[in-house]
Amino acid sequence: MPTTETDEHKSLREAVAALGKRHGRTYDRETLWSEAAKLGYLGVNLPEAYGGGGGGIAELSIVLEELGAAGCPLLMMVVSPAICGTVIARFGTQAQKQEWLPALADGTRTMAFGITEPDAGSNSHRITTTAHRDGTDWLLTGRKVFISGVDIADATLIVGRTEDSRTGRLKPCLFIVPRDAEGFTRRRIDMELQAAEKQFELTLDDVRLPAEALVGDEDAGLLQLFAGLNPERIMTAAFAIGMGRYALSQAITYARDRTVWNTPIGAHQAIAHPLAQAHIDLELARLMMQKAAHLYDAGDDVAAGEAANMAKYAAGEACVKAVDQAVHTLGGNGLTREFGLASLITAARVARIAPVSREMILNYVSHQSLGLPKSY
Repeated sequence: MPTTETDEHKSLREAVAALGKRHGRTYDRETLWSEAAKLGYLGVNLPEAYGGGGGGIAELSIVLEELGAAGCPLLMMVVSPAICGTVIARFGTQAQKQEWLPALADGTRTMAFGITEPDAGSNSHRITTTAHRDGTDWLLTGRKVFISGVDIADATLIVGRTEDSRTGRLKPCLFIVPRDAEGFTRRRIDMELQAAEKQFELTLDDVRLPAEALVGDEDAGLLQLFAGLNPERIMTAAFAIGMGRYALSQAITYARDRTVWNTPIGAHQAIAHPLAQAHIDLELARLMMQKAAHLYDAGDDVAAGEAANMAKYAAGEACVKAVDQAVHTLGGNGLTREFGLASLITAARVARIAPVSREMILNYVSHQSLGLPKSY
């Protein structure tokens, strides 16, 4: 695994950082999305044959991190090109690839991702949304919650469960559900957190789908699901690292300029050391994120799973600490709209909670990495 970024990756960082700087914290999501698409950033991970950049999650994570560091992250990048685009590119039919990948790459269409349920959370083994055959069609029934951007997405990649033809057991399968499908309804969730992308509860009431709505092999089970979940964790890490970097940069600028008793407050170790620690934590999280992206792009899904979970955990913790320290550094100013940090106090918690909680990641590492027995 490379320990330093390539010249191409450095150039990509610089270019995306410049784009983010032009838009800044008061960005318009649609305008930035459109410009990022035209520059080829949204589809940088998708195959060149379908209009993408031919790169991988390593490149896409750079894009999201740098936009986040400029204060203008695009949350739907985690979902549309990273999860949905990756799954379709790896497992979709030729028709699905031709229909979706070019449009996802150029930003003209987006796709949401629906896995979380009221009682199951993101536990794929407890998902109750089920699909059964009705002739050549599928009928999909169930509920989903905390699904991002459904109102702006052309379709949602829904995780359901079907009966394995060999064992009779239920296993996860992925279906493309158009936004206007009959029986597919949404209700916006009233969130305290204000974000450009809204959250929704979905109801699927015998949604009839054609056979070609199924993505990949119906008996592939967890293989295809984790092909999307690993990029999701890596991109969530990028989202968190970018947010943490933005908060830290605001604090650093303030600590350099704010003078008390003829001395910049950044000269005091009580201010400087916590900021230095926040920087260290963010850099360490980025290294694990880069490792996870490298493993995933190299096709090592098992090792990538461990690294992606670790990266998401480390980035979430680093982000929360960086935001907290940034606000503390600015004092009362850290809670003003002018500096744009107060809203990050709530937003930073998302990196700890979604798409999987830090406790479930600790469970994963204790079971899968350390070989300890399960408690559930």
